[in-house]
Amino acid sequence: MRRSAAFFGAIRWQAWVAVAGVVTVGGFLLAAPRPGGSSAPDIAPVVDAAPTTSTTSVASSSTVAPAVASTTSLAATTSTSSTSTSTSTSTTSTSTTSTTVAPTTTAAPSTTPPTGLLLLDVLAFATITNEHRGGYDRDLFDHWISQGGGCTTRDVVLGRDSSTPVQRDLFGCDVVAGDWFSVYDGAELTDPSDVDIDHVVALKEAWDSGAWAWGYEQRRAFANDLSDARTLRAVHDSANQDKGDRDPSNWLPPRQQHWCTYLGDWVAIKVRWGLSMDQSEYGRIRNVVRERCPTWRIEPVDPLPAFPPPAPAVSIQPIAPLPVAPPTGSGGGAPVYFENCDAARAAGAAPVRRGDPGYRKGLDRDGDGVGCE
Repeated sequence: MRRSAAFFGAIRWQAWVAVAGVVTVGGFLLAAPRPGGSSAPDIAPVVDAAPTTSTTSVASSSTVAPAVASTTSLAATTSTSSTSTSTSTSTTSTSTTSTTVAPTTTAAPSTTPPTGLLLLDVLAFATITNEHRGGYDRDLFDHWISQGGGCTTRDVVLGRDSSTPVQRDLFGCDVVAGDWFSVYDGAELTDPSDVDIDHVVALKEAWDSGAWAWGYEQRRAFANDLSDARTLRAVHDSANQDKGDRDPSNWLPPRQQHWCTYLGDWVAIKVRWGLSMDQSEYGRIRNVVRERCPTWRIEPVDPLPAFPPPAPAVSIQPIAPLPVAPPTGSGGGAPVYFENCDAARAAGAAPVRRGDPGYRKGLDRDGDGVGCE
């Protein structure tokens, strides 16, 4: 049976397709995945939701995944080449035809490499020890200090965490309105009086975990840390008050979508500032992360500046009172000194007149010459 030139051309095209690694699906041409190509990395999501465990997608025999970074349009054109047959009596011509496919919206797997550090790896750097007890006073952490321009640390964090530009009063930096989303409980707030600036690692928790040995400058820097946004966070005041100074062993945000972010922030702060964890705190963090987000990653922590060593404790010795000499007669003897009128009365010398032993102006307040009247 005679085969047309178009038939043998199609055979050669299919052979080229097989060699070039191109697959046809439903009459369209798609590039097949290259053998040994990299799959999408297991990257922790950056939203406040517990990440799911990594999954592997396997293409079925009727589905082929695209091997490009992203796909916004995909058009396939099928063409048949012109075929002309000429004889002395007739000429046959077949014109080229084309078919265009509407763009697809299928997104290809991401090839962005994972960023940050694995949370469980950072947790391994934590020091596990019992907490220090006693001696805490909130005034030991000088906080909400001036940050320049009339703004305090609280004003700066309110402006930073508002989703819209905050409104400030006409004569200073005080924030009077804004839009805040409390990641702890999901509350949406517009009145700054409903917003607390939470020390993610509470000041007392920091004290018990090592800040008791810090100097004034380091405690002040921790309480007003704007160099790492994880340290301070604008949240609903009721959620912050419910948290108090508790660590993750007995408090986690009621909004569970924030758990992995919260624990990542907690670990980053403690490791950065060299604060310890007790066994229950460490165990709860490890268990929650392993269960909910074992591949969660956090941004690296920046090194701290050098702080002056804590000032040595000053021992104040009490001053012994001056001895009170008994009154003497006119015959002479040691000079008489009364520290106050009570001492003069106790010695039986009151009232003390000008010229008497022990008289001095400090005992004669009205200057009439008679003291301790």
